Amino acid sequence: MSSLEILGGLERRLHISILQPEFKTEVDARLNKVGRTAKLHGFRPGKIPFNILRQHYGAQVEQEVLEVMVQRSFMQTAREHDLKVAGMPQIEIKSANFAGAEIEYNATFEVYPTVLLGDVSAEKIDCVNFEISDADVADTLLTLRKQRAVFEVAPRAVENGDQVRMDFKGTLAGVAFDGGTAENFELVLGAGRMLPDFEKAILGLSAGEARAFEMTFPADYHGKDVAGKEVTFTITVHEVKAPRLPELDAEFAKILGVEDGDLAKLSAEIRTNLNREAQRRVKVKNKDSAMEVLLKVAQLDAPKTLVEDEAQRLMQQTIQDLAGRGIQIPQGMQLPLDAFQERAVKRVKLGLILAEIVKLHQLQPTPEQVKALIQEYADSYERPEEVIHWYAAEPSRLREVENLALEDNVVAWVMASATVNQQAIALKELMGNEENAE
Repeated sequence: MSSLEILGGLERRLHISILQPEFKTEVDARLNKVGRTAKLHGFRPGKIPFNILRQHYGAQVEQEVLEVMVQRSFMQTAREHDLKVAGMPQIEIKSANFAGAEIEYNATFEVYPTVLLGDVSAEKIDCVNFEISDADVADTLLTLRKQRAVFEVAPRAVENGDQVRMDFKGTLAGVAFDGGTAENFELVLGAGRMLPDFEKAILGLSAGEARAFEMTFPADYHGKDVAGKEVTFTITVHEVKAPRLPELDAEFAKILGVEDGDLAKLSAEIRTNLNREAQRRVKVKNKDSAMEVLLKVAQLDAPKTLVEDEAQRLMQQTIQDLAGRGIQIPQGMQLPLDAFQERAVKRVKLGLILAEIVKLHQLQPTPEQVKALIQEYADSYERPEEVIHWYAAEPSRLREVENLALEDNVVAWVMASATVNQQAIALKELMGNEENAE
């Protein structure tokens, strides 16, 4: 027996009864199974009287059977009422009198929402594209040379890009603060290691010169004692070193992996790598634009249980990312779930929207698409065949690629349905703005 109660929104409650004869039959069957191998002092295995079995194992077996029958009856009842359950139900046993006529329980849960997709054809979407120029390749070569620069003492004032050895002392209202003092500190100006105002104050100083200046820390600075406050710094420069870049010659090409030192080959490799990375970033930017359109036109509620699960997943992912950077979260400490709520809602909604679009328009990825994506990833590694084998060895890895291929199909469908505005983007802008991919 069962009845359905609509609680509002996506929340539902089923009132379900399990008949006592069905429950007793399963309990007796499981007790008999336990009796085949159970060991009790004074009895041989398989020869324990049934009443003794019930006395020793009855309560445990009744709980096990109850859990199984509640799960089974809930799933069956949900199907009978044509309910698409989202997340795990909350079970409340109303009567656990195993000697009564029936066992009653309530199951409270959410259902998947109806997704109203809206009219994508009425929307405008920006689609970025790019072109690799000779100047882009030259800029990359210069960056690679700067990364391998040798610093040599320079008898002149500090310029951007120089390496400076110095002392500095910072005070807040005349009192030194934690982290504001250092001796023989080495810094390459322009590398972004220190705040811009601090680096700006060093420019123009020569070895042996000192300067005092005021600066205000950003309001969101990690040092809470000085965040948003004005402090005074005194810096003394001891040494100025200018960068000497390696020559752009065959030896430099060999250092970067071109065995015969051919500069033309080096430029070609750089162009290929730039193109691959730029394509990846453009793909993500265009995907983000397509997803924003879908979120704009679609109407649906996000099940709270799915949002909570997604927020938990995002939190754990963030903790792992921090650990990978050497930042450990203290044992037992949790990041605030509210910080992940907005992203979680967005991801849950997108997942439901994509599933609906794929179903309506038959956008499931083909095996050829999945294979091509894996090959694309593999080509960026020295041993592509090992990468391909790595994906093929684990079904869950293949599913991840299948999901990416599915997203590609949805993006293509959105671009074909909406009014697309093609926008050329400079490589520097593209490379300087890493996407916040979801």
